[in-house]
Amino acid sequence: MLYNSNLYFEELEKCCNYDLDWEKLKNKSFLISGSTGLIGSFLIDLLLYKNIGCKIYAITRNTEKAKKRFSFWNGNNHLIFIEHNIVNKFDYYFYPDYILHLASNTHPRQYSSDPINTILINILGLNNLLDWAKDKTVKKFIFASSTEIYGENRGDTELFDEDYCGYINSNTLRAGYNESKRCGESLCQAYIEKYNMDIIIPRFARIYGPTSLSGDSKVINQFIDNCLNNKDIILKSEGNQNYSFLYVVDAVMALISILLNGEKGNAYNISDINSNIKLKDLANLIANKNNLKVIFDLPDEVERKGYSTSTVSLLDNTKLLNLGWKPIYNIEEGIANTIEILKESK
Repeated sequence: MLYNSNLYFEELEKCCNYDLDWEKLKNKSFLISGSTGLIGSFLIDLLLYKNIGCKIYAITRNTEKAKKRFSFWNGNNHLIFIEHNIVNKFDYYFYPDYILHLASNTHPRQYSSDPINTILINILGLNNLLDWAKDKTVKKFIFASSTEIYGENRGDTELFDEDYCGYINSNTLRAGYNESKRCGESLCQAYIEKYNMDIIIPRFARIYGPTSLSGDSKVINQFIDNCLNNKDIILKSEGNQNYSFLYVVDAVMALISILLNGEKGNAYNISDINSNIKLKDLANLIANKNNLKVIFDLPDEVERKGYSTSTVSLLDNTKLLNLGWKPIYNIEEGIANTIEILKESK
C-alpha cells in the first residue's frame, strides 16, 4: 500500500509547496475519470493532501477497488465515488468546476486484449462527458491525450512540437489507441466550436511511477517489476528506441499548471528533456539499482500487437515551460523514488 511509504508522503508535501496559484483551486470541485489510474490517483491524493477544500467526484467501475486504493481517505467527505462505466451515458446531478477525462487503456496488453474498449473510452467516453458538461458551469475540461498521436517520426525533426503529425498505419490493431486519441482531440475542438467550452489537451509523454496499476505491461513497468523481484531485465528489442519519459509527480504538476494557466483549445506536450532516454539505457539504469543483468528477448505475438512501432518519440515542451512549469525530478531520480516507494509499500 502506497500509504505505508514515508517517501510517498514526502513527495506529496513537496508538491504542496510547488509554486502555483493554489488559491484558484480552493474549495473547487473536480470530476475525474480514471481515478485509480497512474495519473488520476496521484492527482486525487495530492488535492486531498493539500487540504484546500477540494471536492473530488471520482469515477470508478469498481467502488470497492477504489476505496481500497484510497483507504487513507476513508471517511473523508471530500472524496465521493461514482461507480460508472464511462462508455455509458453519464447522467448525474451535480456541477463540478473542473472535469478531467483521464481514463484510458494505456498499455500494450490492454490494447491487444481489449481493443474495442480502448477506442470507446477515448471517443464515446469522452463524448459522454463532454455532452454532460456542455450545459454545466464547468470552468475547464481536460482531455488526456498522448505522445502516441504523433505517430512515426518522418525524419524531419528531433523533437515533436504540438503541430507535428507523423505517420500512423491505421489498419492495425495497435492503431486503435493512437487514432482514438487523435479523434478525441478533434471531438474536443468540435465542442469548443459549437458550445464555446474551455477545453485543454495535455499530451503526456510515457509516464511512470509508483501509482501504476498492477499488471501494467508498459516496458518501463516490466523493468521495474523485474528489479523489485530481483530478476534480470528483459528487453524485447535492441533497445535503440529513444523516448520521452516523465515521472508521475512531474506529470501531475504539469497537469495542474495547464489547468490553471493553459489556453482554451491548446494542446501541451507534458515532458522534460532530462527524462529523455533510450530503452537500452533505461534498462541498464534500472538493472543497476539491484545489480541485475539486461537480457535481450523478442516479444510474443500478443505483445507485438500492442507495442508501439515508433523508434524516436521525443517531445518539445516549450509551450509547457512558457506556462512556468518546471520539473522536480530527472529520470534517475524518478526511477530511484519509484523503486524506493514500491519497496516501502510492501
